[in-house]
Amino acid sequence: MEFKIKIEEIRRLMEIESPEFPKYTTQIMNLANQNAQATRPKVVGQMSELIKEFTGRTLEEWEEWYLNRYPDSIDEATKKILEMINNFKDVINQIDESMIRQWVRDLVIVKTFIGLRFQEAVLKKIAGRFDTDYKLSTPEEESKGIDGYVGNIPISLKPNTYQYKNMLTEKIEVDIIYYEKQKDGLKIIIPIELENKLRNIGKNKKYLK
Repeated sequence: MEFKIKIEEIRRLMEIESPEFPKYTTQIMNLANQNAQATRPKVVGQMSELIKEFTGRTLEEWEEWYLNRYPDSIDEATKKILEMINNFKDVINQIDESMIRQWVRDLVIVKTFIGLRFQEAVLKKIAGRFDTDYKLSTPEEESKGIDGYVGNIPISLKPNTYQYKNMLTEKIEVDIIYYEKQKDGLKIIIPIELENKLRNIGKNKKYLK
């Protein structure tokens, strides 16, 4: 049997009152909190560990126990979020239809394209680091798992999780460069064996013809 209990029902079952907020305000406060990092452990403590230390039973006991250890945390987090909300207020009137259209275009058109076709940027960056050239694969080469070439080395680009899978249905016979998508870009992981090959290409100046 599988089922889900929503947070609102958990509150009801525990007889904990749910605060009422005007529409959209929680979304704005949540965004401000993310930007201000107001409820990170350095401000409010490592909550997952603190709740394990707590031996009481009631919400009132937990609040008293926590505030004895972090007496200023609620005020500090509130101040950080308020400062970020005020920053939002300062810029909100600058947002007009033109700016929104530019943002939507970048999200829908540009970032989608980058997300699907970033392989060339990775190959180009790596080729530059190892003083050689690159090229993208042909459709026939793609069918063999080759995304492109750095120097004369065929390369396959795969997400970092690929190397941890125990059973893979596809067998790739070429060198693999791994990537990890992060908030501000891509983390590229080049295995040491491939790194040595690429360094040799740079030393010997074996450029593509």
